[in-house]
Order: sequence, then structure tokens, then C-alpha cells
Amino acid sequence: MPTASADVRDFYERLPYPAPVNSLDEHRELYKNPLRRRAMFHLMFPAAPPAAHQEILVAGCGTSQAARYALREPESRITAIDISETSLRHTSDLRDKYRLQNLDLHRLAIEDVRDLDRKFDQIICTGVLHHLPDPDLGLRALGDVLRPNGAMHLMVYAPYGRAGIYMMQEYCRLLGITPSSAELRDLAGALNALPSTHPIVEVIRRARDFHDAGALADALLHPVDRAYSVPQLFDWLGRCGMSFGRWIYQAPYLAQCGTLAKTTHAARLASLPAPQQYAAAELFRGSMVTHAFIAYRAGESPSFTISANMIPIPLPWTVCVREHQPPGSVAVLINRAHTFTDLVLPINAAQDRLLSLADGNRTLAQIIQMSREDGQRALDFFEQLWRYDQVVFDASRA
Repeated sequence: MPTASADVRDFYERLPYPAPVNSLDEHRELYKNPLRRRAMFHLMFPAAPPAAHQEILVAGCGTSQAARYALREPESRITAIDISETSLRHTSDLRDKYRLQNLDLHRLAIEDVRDLDRKFDQIICTGVLHHLPDPDLGLRALGDVLRPNGAMHLMVYAPYGRAGIYMMQEYCRLLGITPSSAELRDLAGALNALPSTHPIVEVIRRARDFHDAGALADALLHPVDRAYSVPQLFDWLGRCGMSFGRWIYQAPYLAQCGTLAKTTHAARLASLPAPQQYAAAELFRGSMVTHAFIAYRAGESPSFTISANMIPIPLPWTVCVREHQPPGSVAVLINRAHTFTDLVLPINAAQDRLLSLADGNRTLAQIIQMSREDGQRALDFFEQLWRYDQVVFDASRA
């Protein structure tokens, strides 16, 4: 095994990440709502009819991710790989506790995934490829085991929002800080003493688990760490035989959403080709720490135009706030997964009626007919909801 790969394996044997859990009860309750599963499916496969029996690979599964997928997709077969025996042991404990007979575990590097001699409909690889000595090799290997018309859910680091992290990584290298328990305690204390203007302070404030020892080590002491700007990400996908599908949460990248839509540059930004628009949005926002997105094999990225025979599926993790709304609005829609506070969407009474008719089963045509609203205005509103990550579309009838 190359030295860098061995270093990464040894790192996660000592400091498994994310922090192990011994209960998935809350996750199980969330996915009793069938709209959650449908929404996640059509996020990846907008034009495909729902498929319960899928082959799903969780590549670099960590301590619990694969068990979560097995719990929420009981009719699919989940295959999990990781290089850390410690992580796999925690996943195995969850498998036994929840009797997840649809979950297979393998100690295997992503670069060697072809050894499984299997093909997959979905591949989930979040927070892993940027830690490989050769991410191109890893992504090409995953692409080779992806079925035609399959989809990947990927997440990699973004550079600009991690500027403070990279400063503190260099600080740790200069001081020779190691991931021992004592050193991590001292490092956490040093972070508490940072000036409030340091670029990492806001990252720490927003992170849920930064003060956990494993998370702290993963962020500041990892032996292999790289990040991708939007242009670098598109170049990476292209040279590895993949194509970009969409962002998991797209509103931060779009000129039509939030603060960007109110700038004097909004129309100019919206006229750019999509990759350039996304690159400009990343630079404008300045604090993105990751890029989470859907990718497909080259030439297989689905595209669609919103039409009346599509079904809008409201995302169950969004909220509708009816207090203290702006003038002329009856409510404000918020996607709680957004990290940028400008991505709120005020709606008026007519739009509120349209949204109330979207139950995940009615087509846009049926909603328009029931509401008696102008058809084009209604379609424009649902496109806005889609841009703001309030709905996904089931386009399988289109």
C-alpha cells in the first residue's frame, strides 16, 4: 500500500470519523415519511420512475453512513466499503442492532472497488475522494462500477470557505502537532483563544462537531487533504469520464436566488453558461466549505424543462414561517439545510394556495386547474420553488 494510503488508513483506525453512534432511531423515524425517500430518489433520478430494488454502494462509509442507507432503503442492497477496520466495526454493530440484512461490508479501498465485480445504480461517496492520494484514480474506479444511467452523490471540499482551516493546518505542521489525545485537547484550547477575526472562527461556529476529537483531527491534522473550486471540479469530472448533474442544494449557486438576485449583476450572471455562473457564485459567496452534487457517466446527465405533467414533491425538511413576514407576503419558505441566511423565499397568498395543493401526487396541470391560477405564472412559481430547493420534480411522466 502506498505510504499516503497507509497514513490515511492508520489515521482513521485511531480516529474514526464521524463520531460513532449507537442509535439510528431518529433517522428511522424521519424516513417513515415516504416523501423523504421519493424526494431523495428524484433528486438523483428526476426522469426515472421510482425504483425500490436498487444496488447502492457507499464508498468510504465511515462509522454509520451505510447503516443509515440500509435502514431507509430496506428493499435495496447496500454495499459498504472502507479502509478502516474500526469504522467497519462500528457499522457492523449498527447492522446487528437493527438487523440490516440488506447491508454488506467490505474492507476495501475505493481504488480497488472493481474487485467487488459488481455494478451499482447509486454510488454515495461524500467527504472521501478529497482524502485520496489520487482522487482521479478513485473517481474513475467508481465510474467503472456505475451502471448505465446510474447516479453518484459526491461531496468534496471547496477551497475559499476553508481558507482558515488551511491556515490552521499549516500552523499545526509548523508546531509538529500530532493527533494524540493530549495534543488535541491543547489544540482545542488554542482554537478558543483565536482572534474573533480569524477566518476559521466562523467555520467553527457553524460546524456541529468541530470540538469532537475525531472531527478536529479530520479537519486540521489529516495527512491528505485537497479542495476543488467550481472550475476545478468540472475539469476533474470531465477528465474522469463523468458529467455534472446538479448541486444537492442549488440555490447558493444560482443568480436567481437570494442576495445575488438583487445585485446589479444578477442579469449578467444569469446569462453566463451554467458552470461559469456557479463559479461566480462561489466567488461572490466566499464561504462555501464543501461542494455536494450529483454526477453521471459522461453524456448521461439528465435535463428537463419544467412542464405541466411533472409532479412537484415538497421537500419535507423545509419550513414555512408565517410570523413576521415581509410586506405583501403571507409566509416565508426556508430550507433548513441552507447555510446562507439570504436564501429565504417570501410567498404571497396566491402562491401559498398553489403550494398547499402540492402533495407529491398531483401534477402541475392538476394543481393549476384546482387553483384556477394563471398557468404560466404557476409554472414560474414552481420553477422558483425548485431553484430555492423547496421542491424536486418527478419528471417520469414527462
